[in-house]
Amino acid sequence: MNDFQLHDNELWCEEVPIRNIAEDVGTPFYLYSHRTLCRHYQVFDEAFRDVPHIVCFSAKANSNVAILRTLTGQGSGVDIVSGGELFRALKAGADPRKIVYSGVGKRQDEIAFALESGILLFNIESFQELEVIDEIAGRMGLKAPVAIRVNPDVDPMTHPHISTGLKENKFGIQIEQSLETYRKAAKLRNVDPVGVDCHIGSQITDITPFLDALDRLKKLIGLLRNEGIAVRYLDLGGGLGITYNLETPPHPSDYAGAIIKRAGDLGLTFILEPGRVIVGNAGILVTRVLYTKSNEDKNFVIIDAGMNDLIRPSLYGSYHFIQPVLQKPGEKVQADIVGPICESGDFLAKKRMLPAAGRGDLLAIMSAGAYGFTMASNYNSRPRAAEVLVRDREYFVIREREAYDDLVRGEHIPAFLPAGR
Repeated sequence: MNDFQLHDNELWCEEVPIRNIAEDVGTPFYLYSHRTLCRHYQVFDEAFRDVPHIVCFSAKANSNVAILRTLTGQGSGVDIVSGGELFRALKAGADPRKIVYSGVGKRQDEIAFALESGILLFNIESFQELEVIDEIAGRMGLKAPVAIRVNPDVDPMTHPHISTGLKENKFGIQIEQSLETYRKAAKLRNVDPVGVDCHIGSQITDITPFLDALDRLKKLIGLLRNEGIAVRYLDLGGGLGITYNLETPPHPSDYAGAIIKRAGDLGLTFILEPGRVIVGNAGILVTRVLYTKSNEDKNFVIIDAGMNDLIRPSLYGSYHFIQPVLQKPGEKVQADIVGPICESGDFLAKKRMLPAAGRGDLLAIMSAGAYGFTMASNYNSRPRAAEVLVRDREYFVIREREAYDDLVRGEHIPAFLPAGR
């Protein structure tokens, strides 16, 4: 359920006509529903009410500080993968004791920043990383809380590029090697192995892979306890999918119920890292038709949003439902929805049946709240889009559209180069 609904054949966000926002801020822009964000978070958090848990929203899904502030205001923590995401989380008012730091390539300055900030724990991806954190924590006179990210070799049955729990993936430490890594961690002076971490992938629409991974983690936790390594947290990551087209992902309550039942009486605090399931269907991308054209084989609808704004269709072949903001009667036509980028891979949809579009029409690219703006770029020197948040009858620009000056900010022409015109 989301708050993008038709009223008299016109698409609204909560109590605001989207056409009004487009006329005010221009296109393209990302549009988020505050009400949907809060409801999605509350449903997910409530699903785990019967067990000790911390929900840490995955900042990589959508890291706008207003989105993070909305969720931290609901009680959420934050899952981060960079120093920049830590900076954003703190700017948004996140409790450092609810921040977990994942990611395979943490720099030394990022590690020091996280230690200074007093985060809950680091999810460790390699033994070398563990040694580096031990060294930095020692220099700072601190003890770093860590969890080992265990790769359970479970197939999440999702797109290969967003699968993270197989042996062939770069993430984590193989489960067969993890016990020895915990033994080494327990001997280090400046780290404290407080948890076990696992994240098997993204956009997962079946509970079974999560349960398979949990079964393997339970065995590891038993072995750790036998050796006197008393972990307190079990981080199950994120990955629960949403409906883009015909997917039927489990409801968060069904997911939580299955996890809690299979976990049994572990006596640990669960850490959950939802991202897409919270924000994916809470946001859309609004774009305007620039031109249409046809050849013998195809119809093309050329819009002012491109792969630099939403790369998922080009990168993953992902499906996003597309609909006109103003619904008009008439037959549907098959067309490719393409952007202005000079790449053949610049498309939002191919061979899509849509009502015939004309110049100036507004289109809504649905389910774009996750991995939309966060993966945007300035390719072709295109300023990045604005971001807008709707709350009831009001809307707020939470990120201004970039200007041309923003494209060259920080760039410098050396004095030895001839002066420009």
